[in-house]
Amino acid sequence: MLLRFFYRLREIGLPVSLTEYLTLLEALKQRVVSLSIDDFYYLSRACLIKDERHLDRFDRVFGEAFSGLELLSDPQTDAAIPEEWLRRLAEKLLSPEEMAQVQALGGFDKLMERLTELLKEQHERHQGGSRFIGTAGTSPFGAFGFNPEGVRIGQHQSRHRRAVKVWDKREFKNLDDNIELGTRNIQIALRRLRRFARQGAATELDLPGTIVATAENAGFLDLQLVPERHNAVKVLLLLDIGGSMDDHVQTCAELFSAARSEFKHLIHYYFHNCVYESLWKDNVRRSSERTPTHDVLHTYPDDYKLIFVGDAAMSPYEIVQRGGSVEHWNEETGAVWMQRLLGRFPHTVWLNPLPESAWQHYQSVEMMRSLLGGRMYPLTLQGLDTAIRELTH
Repeated sequence: MLLRFFYRLREIGLPVSLTEYLTLLEALKQRVVSLSIDDFYYLSRACLIKDERHLDRFDRVFGEAFSGLELLSDPQTDAAIPEEWLRRLAEKLLSPEEMAQVQALGGFDKLMERLTELLKEQHERHQGGSRFIGTAGTSPFGAFGFNPEGVRIGQHQSRHRRAVKVWDKREFKNLDDNIELGTRNIQIALRRLRRFARQGAATELDLPGTIVATAENAGFLDLQLVPERHNAVKVLLLLDIGGSMDDHVQTCAELFSAARSEFKHLIHYYFHNCVYESLWKDNVRRSSERTPTHDVLHTYPDDYKLIFVGDAAMSPYEIVQRGGSVEHWNEETGAVWMQRLLGRFPHTVWLNPLPESAWQHYQSVEMMRSLLGGRMYPLTLQGLDTAIRELTH
């Protein structure tokens, strides 16, 4: 397994040497760390990776080779749900007809009230059924079952993408900004947004001006200088990360890499599903290092071009409900924060990696598109070209 892991790292272009691999084996032999997947992850990363730019690709390969890195945690309350309650003994697989017969509790507030009640009254593990916190049933709370709206607890990843909240510690990865494959056409499309302006001291020869001035000066050389041309376009890029966006990591990384190379003034932040009161630049430290959205609104002037990148596939509550965020309690709705951003930055578009034909199947996509006044475009070359034309108006 370790040898396949080493070869896979080499296959994707990471500069991992045989000496470093042997160092990792020696460290394991000497029991430098305990036999846990977390300790092994940090040990192998320390032995094999020398440049932090390679961490994203390393993490993806590690995830393929050694699954099960996410741990159950309770981010908001002191209530503890025993691990044995959530152990996956069976998985509920329903037909479309059976799914249609399962009823939701009837709204966000009722869902939260019922979860609070269950945390007080449930004292043992539950499997199947439709009421309690458990596995393989149709209850709104638990894992490996089905419900139209629920709280996902203790499940490695989404299956039906219907969770209103997720009660787990979730680690997101930064997008790799060094991807070259497929970025050339994106770069060409983004180049149409670039606008050059002459700023600063006159240091560049103006050849046409010099010719005219010399002719007017009876043939005596009269050099004319102009300021150097600089890329004057400024871009604020907000990237949805994690959850359903895991399906689009490659496409979004290509866009991010192309934008990095095309724009001198590029500021980026991450968010999850919908923008709320804070954003972050590093997904590894998103719990401890956040930037208030109010600061972003007051730091960057309105001549920045604002570009959202995300699939907008979420619970509608995340947009219109106070407290509707899937991961935390938001005092103000996502729609309020979107309106503030749109009011600050008049030149705004949203790039959606979902196929345009699928947008109609997501209520949240139509809601977000309406907030943007229709300025949502598919993350394709044609859609990107249309979005760039919108930003240059």
